[in-house]
Amino acid sequence: KPTHVIHLAAMVGGLFKNIRYNLDFWRRNIHINDNVLHSAYETGVQKVVSCLSTCIFPDKTTYPIDESMIHNGPPHSSNFGYSYAKRMIDIQNRGYFEQYGCRFTAVIPTNVFGPHDNFNIEDGHVLPGLIHKVYLAKQTGSALTIWGTGKPRRQFIYSLDLARLFLWVLREYDEVEPIILSVGEEDEVSIREAAETIVEAMDFRGELVVSFT
Repeated sequence: KPTHVIHLAAMVGGLFKNIRYNLDFWRRNIHINDNVLHSAYETGVQKVVSCLSTCIFPDKTTYPIDESMIHNGPPHSSNFGYSYAKRMIDIQNRGYFEQYGCRFTAVIPTNVFGPHDNFNIEDGHVLPGLIHKVYLAKQTGSALTIWGTGKPRRQFIYSLDLARLFLWVLREYDEVEPIILSVGEEDEVSIREAAETIVEAMDFRGELVVSFT
């Protein structure tokens, strides 16, 4: 009979996995979310804090982004299954509040990294993927290749810092509307800057190549 639930369960993956399995990402996450939220309602849970994702925001939007903009347009086509499934948590939270008075809410963390991450280059996110690529380049003595221009900027948050913020939301945040958990815009870094930081931390002495193919 839990009184509070932090809902982190999800089918997740990197860019390539999302592109290949959009339907699977939609169906599995919709089932997971409905199961967790309705079970919480049925067992009288006082509060649920679910985890959304920055990819739920519209692909074509204005900056800075805030929580009111989630449903203002379609997400990027590459991961529409995952993005729409995550958006639906916000819809369900509103429904449970309006119909039953449940205090279910959600947080929107920026890109998370930390211990026990998914370091798979195909399925993982950008930082653990880069760490793995640097490791392999060191092992083989080859160049480190970054796909794309390296110019897109991202915000990152350390997993243990995010965990502390989850507890704050659980104890102090009483709104149903989701809340963004992120660093400030001034702390954004480019993909190339992130790669260079990892290269320095892992003492990689080889060549860094930015590939457009």
